Amino acid sequence: MRRQRLYGVARADSLVVLALVVFLLAVAGPLASKPRAQASRVVCRANLAMIGKAMLIYAGDYDGALPRAGGPTTEWGNLGANWAAADRYAAYGVTPGTNAGGKASISSCLYLLVKYLEMPTKVFVCPSDANTVPFRVADENVPKADFTLFDAWDFGGKAYARCSYAYHIPFNPHALTTSRDPNLAVAADRNPWIASPAVQKVAEDFDVFWPDVPPYMGIAEAARRANTMTHERDGQNVLFLDGRVSFEPRSFCGVAVSGSYDEFGGDNVYTQSMAMVDPDAKGRPPELSPSLQPRNAADSLLVHDPPHFPHTR
Repeated sequence: MRRQRLYGVARADSLVVLALVVFLLAVAGPLASKPRAQASRVVCRANLAMIGKAMLIYAGDYDGALPRAGGPTTEWGNLGANWAAADRYAAYGVTPGTNAGGKASISSCLYLLVKYLEMPTKVFVCPSDANTVPFRVADENVPKADFTLFDAWDFGGKAYARCSYAYHIPFNPHALTTSRDPNLAVAADRNPWIASPAVQKVAEDFDVFWPDVPPYMGIAEAARRANTMTHERDGQNVLFLDGRVSFEPRSFCGVAVSGSYDEFGGDNVYTQSMAMVDPDAKGRPPELSPSLQPRNAADSLLVHDPPHFPHTR
């Protein structure tokens, strides 16, 4: 009997200890993940800062224009197998001599920094962007044995999964130059309204998003719905035209509508403005179309390439 009582006590103690361990692990898990998340944001912010510096160097060689692949009338589209083409005419499908027509991806614009400024491809990948890895020529089927990063025109055959960042869409009259408003957003983490390697199905609940600034006056949780999914909707790292990079808790952090940011908010960097003149804290999700463009000069519109384009032309 005594042996049974002792066994019963020992078993009860073990269950208590086990329950305590489970509880501590449950508490420690989120606590341990916070430093990792913070470290990832720091790396991501450093990536965008380096990209911003490279863009300014690039712009210095192109009359102040930020990277834009193709020609003056090139439209947004997927390069496909043309990423390994022999020349820019074949890569973008532009007409020799006039550079007219053709299509280019968002990532191919950013790839110009790799091609001409020797930026490391790992700089274009955020550690928190799931299923996105740095581009390596060794992982691709290339047309010749001595093919290098300089020979490519995009981040490989699956460029959308080799570049983490959204970029101000440049295929329109509102393409960015260094003479524009320094508060315009140039690049940021992935757009929450466009599918990505981590999120194949984008939620269609845009109406759930509601800015927590006048005139919308939504609640904080509703305002967070428009933050990138890369950082669990806590916010996004944003590169501005003046070169600064900051982790913004709201996506409406661009050019101010009026007054101060705290009172009125700014332009939503992930949506197309609903107004023809002013920026918009809410806006509307970008329609994946070759003709997509900002509605006005104050409208930041940061997009990334989706895994599949709905259009074919």
